[in-house]
Amino acid sequence: MSKFRFVACLSLAAALAAPVFAQTAELTPQQIVAARQASLELSSATFAAMLKAAADGADAKTSSQPAHALSMWAKVLPTLFPAGTGAGQTPLETKAKPEIWSDRAGFEKAAANYLAAATTLSSLAEADDTAGFKSQLDDVKKACIACHKAYKGR
Repeated sequence: MSKFRFVACLSLAAALAAPVFAQTAELTPQQIVAARQASLELSSATFAAMLKAAADGADAKTSSQPAHALSMWAKVLPTLFPAGTGAGQTPLETKAKPEIWSDRAGFEKAAANYLAAATTLSSLAEADDTAGFKSQLDDVKKACIACHKAYKGR
């Protein structure tokens, strides 16, 4: 299995498991933060692999699986930030800013923008629209940056 497909499979597994983690009452806030951090790392690796594939001249269709996984993960992203999982609330360090909870509507809107961008990316990959896919990668990146700027600390 190629590294690209392996990362896509891991991302898909995280996307499918994340809602279970975030909604399971038995999980501690520390476990939720750990799941969130792992999911964010996997999505970052998936996105980086798609950027590399596009830069290397791969057709968009080759990224349809990881793009779909990214859009699935984007759907559950806001659920990975329940109350009680912010900085100082668990033994794990987190870069999540308090604004995620104090400006929940803004955070949900930023997450929805990311979901829309990721969903479009997935559709373009499935349609094998390589030019559109490459352009949409930039839109996904912009959605990530906008959310991180407002809701992620350094």
